[in-house]
Amino acid sequence: MLSNSRGDLFEKNEIYKSSLNKLTEKAKKNNIISSECYKRYDVKRGLRNENGTGVLVGLTEVGNVHGYTIENGKKIPDQGMLTYRGIDVKEIVSGFQSDKRFGFEEVCYLLLLGEFPTEQELKKFKIMLGKCRELPDGFTEDMILKFPSNNIMNKLERSILVAYSFDNNPDDTSIRNILRQSIELISRVPVMIAYGYQAKAHYYDGKSLFIHSPKAELGVAENILHLIRPDNHYTKTEAEVLDLSLVLHAEHGGGNNSAFATHVVSSTGTDTYSAIAAAVGSLKGPKHGGANIKVINMMSNIKESINNWQDLEEIESYLIRILNKEMFDKAGLIYGIGHAIYTLSDPRAVMLKEKALELAKEKGRVDEFLLYENVEKTALKIFKELRGRENICVNVDFYSGFVYDMLNIPCELYTPLFAAARMAGWCAHRIEQVASEPKIIRPAYRNVKEKCKYIPIRERD
Repeated sequence: MLSNSRGDLFEKNEIYKSSLNKLTEKAKKNNIISSECYKRYDVKRGLRNENGTGVLVGLTEVGNVHGYTIENGKKIPDQGMLTYRGIDVKEIVSGFQSDKRFGFEEVCYLLLLGEFPTEQELKKFKIMLGKCRELPDGFTEDMILKFPSNNIMNKLERSILVAYSFDNNPDDTSIRNILRQSIELISRVPVMIAYGYQAKAHYYDGKSLFIHSPKAELGVAENILHLIRPDNHYTKTEAEVLDLSLVLHAEHGGGNNSAFATHVVSSTGTDTYSAIAAAVGSLKGPKHGGANIKVINMMSNIKESINNWQDLEEIESYLIRILNKEMFDKAGLIYGIGHAIYTLSDPRAVMLKEKALELAKEKGRVDEFLLYENVEKTALKIFKELRGRENICVNVDFYSGFVYDMLNIPCELYTPLFAAARMAGWCAHRIEQVASEPKIIRPAYRNVKEKCKYIPIRERD
């Protein structure tokens, strides 16, 4: 197992440890701005308006998230809708599923280019993706295996930045070059995360090292299952469920944190790798990309603590204790319930739940699925009765973690899979930013620190 010897310096040496503790207290004391200050200057904290809506900072045609309407300045709850390039995702999913084919590659084409491909265009696009899937010579050995990380998102971010050095034309910001880079990233990121996980499992967890070559003839979902499993085997249902998850996570409007990060960094005129690495860094944050892991951990706690998974009263009693900060992580949150925009329903959760049941039947885990369903409806009941929140719904994170668990995907890959799916949306937003808006994004921050005089070093306390 690898150790972090540099970080150990401040923990094992008492002098350094004491010094760091003192510096920490100063850092805390001198970096807190009071809430009253934010109110006084009418700061839109979190870029949110008073009614909870987002501050309008840009325009996009890539994707849209609809969860409410505004009437007389008030939010009116509505059924959730997610559109890619103006097309309802439900219709997209229904279309490729009725044809009994995978849909992620078609969605990537739609997001990047703004229109659906013809059958021939889609075939050529898939061939392009397949040709790009192999990592550059030396990349796997020198970047991934020699420098493993115990966090795959960290490994992915570094891998994307290193890809800059393997690109013969990295700084060209023409649409043609950005599109070429985008296609390569969409194709290669699944391989990067699969190899990153295998390196982590071997060097940190002591497991056998499996490095399988990707297959050009397979799509993204099938390649992921092929790459992360020692025997390369997977069922058709497994691949279909993972493909659906990738489609549902591919894009979520320009206002989510990672997409906005892509716009902000792209507006500086920098290279594609820097912009997309910034988006990965954003998604790594547990407030953004790691919620499904929280759901899985919470549900594991519920499974261990509840005797009868079908007893709604027992479930309700336990969920109330979670809300009261008595159980689980004592944060007072029921993870996977509620969303910043969706009110009456999250369309992604609705579609993924249907496929989750299909997979649960194949895996013999219907009892667990029914527990998830019972927790969902009981949690909504509790929020309505105890918190007065009627317009709240389960979000996609509630079922996505369960789906990945049934697919035998390690939890370390949950957020990286999110990144692999969202790569298409991020690249589409980058292309849109470069093509449409030449101005650098530079919001205002007000300095509220009073003027201070310089104190000579010998007079300082």
